[in-house]
Amino acid sequence: MSSFTMQILTISSFSTQKYPSSDFFTQLVQKKSPAKTRRIRRARIKILAMASANSDKNENPTKLITFLGKGGSGKTTSAIFAAQHYAMAGLKTCLVMHSQDPTAEYLLNCKIGTTPVTCNDNLSAVRLETTKMLLEPLNKLKQADARLNMTQGVLEGVVGEELGVLPGMDSIFSSLALERFVGFVGNVVQENRKKEKFDIIIYDGISTEETIRMIGATSKARLYLKYLRNVAEKTDLGRLASPSLLRLVDEAMTLSGRNLNLNGKTSSEIWDFLEQVLERGSTIFAEPQKFGCYLVVDRNSPASLACALRYWGCIIQAGAQVSGAFALASPNSSGEPGATTNDFSPLPSAFIPHISMAAQLDWNNIMQHTHSESARNLLTITANKTSIPPVIFDPANKTVTLLMPGFDKSEIKLYQFRGGSELLVEAGDQRRVIRLPSQLQGKVGGAKFADRNLIITMR
Repeated sequence: MSSFTMQILTISSFSTQKYPSSDFFTQLVQKKSPAKTRRIRRARIKILAMASANSDKNENPTKLITFLGKGGSGKTTSAIFAAQHYAMAGLKTCLVMHSQDPTAEYLLNCKIGTTPVTCNDNLSAVRLETTKMLLEPLNKLKQADARLNMTQGVLEGVVGEELGVLPGMDSIFSSLALERFVGFVGNVVQENRKKEKFDIIIYDGISTEETIRMIGATSKARLYLKYLRNVAEKTDLGRLASPSLLRLVDEAMTLSGRNLNLNGKTSSEIWDFLEQVLERGSTIFAEPQKFGCYLVVDRNSPASLACALRYWGCIIQAGAQVSGAFALASPNSSGEPGATTNDFSPLPSAFIPHISMAAQLDWNNIMQHTHSESARNLLTITANKTSIPPVIFDPANKTVTLLMPGFDKSEIKLYQFRGGSELLVEAGDQRRVIRLPSQLQGKVGGAKFADRNLIITMR
């Protein structure tokens, strides 16, 4: 028996009780023509295969998905549509909101709190509030300090409830919260293993800019860590203070359920370990099995379209990739997916059907409608698909091609350090370092911009 036949048998042998989406698909198939029935069944196989791949919670990672676009373009609606899609496919899904906007509560007909609440089968939702999230790490530091007596009780006197949110804190605490759900830098923390583990986390952040900053944080932090290590190892102040600070952090993390096991390690080993943690965290956003990112655009707004293209370039600069693009269909629109193709080519694109706010929503009916088919197919086919490569090396022609949508040549600056072994690309308030293969190392000879690509010629 061929491997292909074995794969189909494995997929078709799923228990319909384990994946409640079977009834949903059966009802949908009964309403369609034979051609559409075949397409729906193929989509079902793909979705159930994805569900099967995530059914073993000890081996398969939780996937993080987010949506980027201009305010008002439909990011929250798209996030909820995707959450419903994955939940109906049998994947345990959690929608993570970081906003006080009540739109999600209305669309889900569910009161969302600061702990995950069940909205319907396989779908939970939670709202992040930074003022509450900052209390837990402070309490862990207090507990660690009480055991180590490093601040002689000063830290114990800090009243967490008095503290407000400063600029930048939202991104930091969002990252910490998502780490608990997803495990950017390792396995999900021990205390959360006792709770239900989700297959899909859909994050709807405060703003697209904050989300992009958060995605690029681990890769950018590696450079700061490098210079901080130099201060700790090569200055008197660093050699005096860093051992105590590292011990306090290790103790606090142990109390939080993640034991870093720093005791007994040399200072050099600790810094190497931290570098490995950040490197592991930064690579997740380039893996389609662990991270998915979609653009959302309002087709009636040229500004929304321009923003989406710009964010596409910015997310590449942050070290991640875009899986596809969505536009919300207008009322009474047929929602033909081809209408967005030219704007975001070669990204796959689709329409999400118009969702009325006039009455309580019937999500089963919305997801079964033919207008939802293209969007659901896009979410399915891009689940584990490799995105468009952001960098192409061509040693034969001595060129490096960078995908830079949303920018023109005048907005991009190139720098070279360390003897020409790297390129530093600056664009869109983001910087990224590209390590060149040995065949292309050297000085930049020239650059030209064509079809959203910056083609750099090396000497």
